[in-house]
Amino acid sequence: MRKNKATLIAILLLSSFLITSNAKAQERQGPPPNGERRGPPSGAGHSPIQSKTLEEAGGYKIGEVASDFELKNVDGTLFSLTDIENAEGYIITFTCNECPFAKVYEDRLIALHNEYSPKGYSVVAINPNASPDNTRENLEAMKQRAKEKDFPFVYLADEEHTVFPKYGAVRTPHIFLLDKDLKVQYIGTIDDNARHPEDVKVKYVENAIQALQNNEKPEPNFTKAIGCPIKPI
Repeated sequence: MRKNKATLIAILLLSSFLITSNAKAQERQGPPPNGERRGPPSGAGHSPIQSKTLEEAGGYKIGEVASDFELKNVDGTLFSLTDIENAEGYIITFTCNECPFAKVYEDRLIALHNEYSPKGYSVVAINPNASPDNTRENLEAMKQRAKEKDFPFVYLADEEHTVFPKYGAVRTPHIFLLDKDLKVQYIGTIDDNARHPEDVKVKYVENAIQALQNNEKPEPNFTKAIGCPIKPI
């Protein structure tokens, strides 16, 4: 009996020593480099991946016809989809000034517009966070951002926050590709690598446009948006 008790005490002491040593080693190791995580996100609120399904978001579904809208552009004019002549489709993009994911995709959106607007598919950027009360996302801040990046596409302020709920946009950026009849053909992210454009392997929006050009249905027609949650004030 005494021998068993001594063995148990020895095991407990050894376990305590190993746990303490491991904790100290992690402290010495410090935070992960470049902001990388060593484990999964600490909670759903920290994940950049869309968590709501299309049904939960409550917006347009694939195949439904979107309604046109009239929003103020950064040049001060009112814009609607009918203002684009000879359109074959519309790359509706919900984005904003401050979200890091929105920023990292700006150059790709510019390239997408420059490549496909001559073919009838223009980027239509909409800021769902726009508000006169939000100094980082108000129309003046949007004008400054558009000027800094030299956006070749319209950048619209959804100041009344009436457009993005109809679409069911939940993240920035969030893409809704419409055909020329305003029918929703693709919903989701732009490509398969939000952080590193040089490592992109699948260009979802470009593939969807090319499918429409070939009179085919995009496949896939839905991906989860990667970005910051939309937070209108």
